[in-house]
This record gives sequence, C-alpha cells and structure tokens, in this order.
Amino acid sequence: MKPDLLLLEPMMKPIEEKLDALYTVHRAYDASQSQTIEEALPRIRAAATGGGGGISNEWIGKLPNLGVVAVNGVGTDKIDLKFAREHDIDVATTLGVLTDDVADVGIALILAVLRQIVAGDTYVRSGNWNKGGFPLATSPKGKRLGILGLGQIGKAVGRKAEAFGMEVRYWNRSPVTDTDWTACATPIELARDSDVLCVVISANDQTFNIVNAEMLEALGPKGYLINIARGTVVDEDALLAALTSGKIAGAGLDVFVNEPNIREEFFTAPNTVLLPHVGSATVETRIAMGEMVLTNLAAYFAGEKPPTTVN
Repeated sequence: MKPDLLLLEPMMKPIEEKLDALYTVHRAYDASQSQTIEEALPRIRAAATGGGGGISNEWIGKLPNLGVVAVNGVGTDKIDLKFAREHDIDVATTLGVLTDDVADVGIALILAVLRQIVAGDTYVRSGNWNKGGFPLATSPKGKRLGILGLGQIGKAVGRKAEAFGMEVRYWNRSPVTDTDWTACATPIELARDSDVLCVVISANDQTFNIVNAEMLEALGPKGYLINIARGTVVDEDALLAALTSGKIAGAGLDVFVNEPNIREEFFTAPNTVLLPHVGSATVETRIAMGEMVLTNLAAYFAGEKPPTTVN
C-alpha cells in the first residue's frame, strides 16, 4: 500500500500528479474528504503544506504518527518548530530553490519605486503624457542598500544590487563571515546608514515588528523601504504613518499582515508599489519547489533525514 500523506495546500498540477502516484493523498482543503481523512489520521506519517499556511499544533496533535512536514516554501513562521521537535517531527523547507526569484522581486521593487515605474505606466495610460513631462525619478546608482537579514536571499539581493551600482551594508542576527560588505551593529544603525532598506529577515517572535517607528525615523524622508520577507516583521501602523506624513520617501511591498485581506490604507498610500506576495511565483521555481518537497518526502520514507530539514 502507498503511504498516506496529508496535503494541506494545493500545489502545482504536475507535482500533485507525482504525489498521487507515490502516496495516498488526503487533501485537507477538500471538504468532501473530511470523513476519509478522519479515518486515515493514525496512518498519516507525512504532511505537505505551504509556507504561508504551515501546519497548526491542532493538526499535529491529531496525527500520532506524523514524522515529517514538507513545506513548499522557506517560511516556517506558521509552524511551531519547538512543538514539532517535541513530537520528533522533521520540518523541511525548499531552502535555496527560490532564492533568485525572490531576490529578483526585491530588485524589481527597488527599481519600480525609485524609478517610478508604476506611476509612469499610469501616467501614459491616462493620456497625460502630452500634457507635460513626467517628474524626474531617483537613480539606484551610488545609493546605500541596507539588507536586514543576510541569509541566502539577502546575499542574492546584495549581489544583484551591486550590478546597479548600489553600495551594500547589512545587519544579521548572527555573524556573517563570507562577505566583505559592511556590517552594522544594530537594525537602527543599518536604517540610518541606508538610502534603501530591504527587509529579508525570517519572521518569528524575535523579529515581530522589528521595522518599527524608530527604524523608519532613522531611514528618513529620503529613504525607501522594501519588504520581501513577511508582513509581520514590519509595524504596519508605523509604516502607513511614515508614508502618509513623508517621514520616508516610499515603499515597495510584496508581503503584508493578514494577506490577502490587507489594510485599505495601503491602496492610497503615496509612493508605494504593492505586489500580491509573488516572490517565488514563477512556473519554474514553483515546479522546482515541488520537486524539493518530493525529495524531502522520499528521504523520510527511506529512513533518512530530509535534506533541507530546519529543526
């Protein structure tokens, strides 16, 4: 018999087809399967989920033989890693697979905000071009890029930003030894020493609202905020206040608190570019992420440690 797998969120069709070929897949998001899932709970040894949804402690508590959670993403903020460890459950992500695509979105937001790409598109489509010249924008060349959280994605953002002539500095919670970029002692110091602050830090209890009013004040009226991490690492009250009052120059945001039901104030916030959490959203990367999920599951059922286990 094929092993039983709980699938908490849909995945790309080719990946789900492979899952169906290898496992008896119980889709938690399909209400018609609720009774079948209830009967299968003692048999389910693996779960697959997305980074945005994770898996609740309630689910873990209902799965006495669960041994692995394969995350289709790098975020683990929706998983209680301590609780998982206490229950001898491996949590494995798709670390490394989505690095470049997420970093590309960070660069795209930097360029879109500084060069007024979205505003320029609206200007042309509205028929205003023949009524006068479009305002001058800001060049990224020579600007100081501060990276908050220098993991794989942060490093990729820095490398790509250097191609546009930006000067990189960073703050990281643990020492980084494989870079010559300037390290700042605190997040506040990083914000003060940046023209553009790019947030790439992992979301957890320690980083909740790490970008607060004090940091935005330090970034200043000529500074820009870019967030490609998670919405919870930015104090949205402070951010909206800073944008509307001109305490910062603008923002490019791919992530929000309570997405997709984000605060309506963002719709009218000045000098902002908003994206619907598309950092890893390319066909190529989502397929590669799905393949990593398959690899992690296969390793677990072969009696091995999933290669990208995080806990």
